[in-house]
Amino acid sequence: MQRNVPPSASRAAAAVLMAATLGLASLANAQTPAQPMSQTLSQAAPPVDPTFSAYSLLQMCKQRNDNVAQGQCVGAVRGIIHGYQYGVLFLGQRGTLPANETQRVSLCLRDVTVSSLIDDFINDAAQVPVEALQHTPAEVAVLGSVHQHHPCS
Repeated sequence: MQRNVPPSASRAAAAVLMAATLGLASLANAQTPAQPMSQTLSQAAPPVDPTFSAYSLLQMCKQRNDNVAQGQCVGAVRGIIHGYQYGVLFLGQRGTLPANETQRVSLCLRDVTVSSLIDDFINDAAQVPVEALQHTPAEVAVLGSVHQHHPCS
């Protein structure tokens, strides 16, 4: 029996892996001496999938009259957020995070609609040059926008 994995599921899994990697990388960086910024950026900047860059997600989410595009946008944003939250939960339960680190990286999204998160993302992305959006992973842009508007304090 063959299983088809929907793109949103694979993106959610990628977001979980990214969150776990970022958490472990931040722990590793905290334990290693500082490196010059040029070395750190060149080593940490993997190529961006142009089909799922912040720019491509922005273009999809801006299509208000296209139900398919809106469904894909909502699915992508929900997948990114759920994957990240599961990653934080996993690291909090399995990792050795310093005190209050889980609180710092968590998202506080009680009574927040996905449509308002999408509106925040669209407004935030509109302030960034197109070339920067094309070189930014969609996950990073969405999570950056969410953290900016909904931090846990």
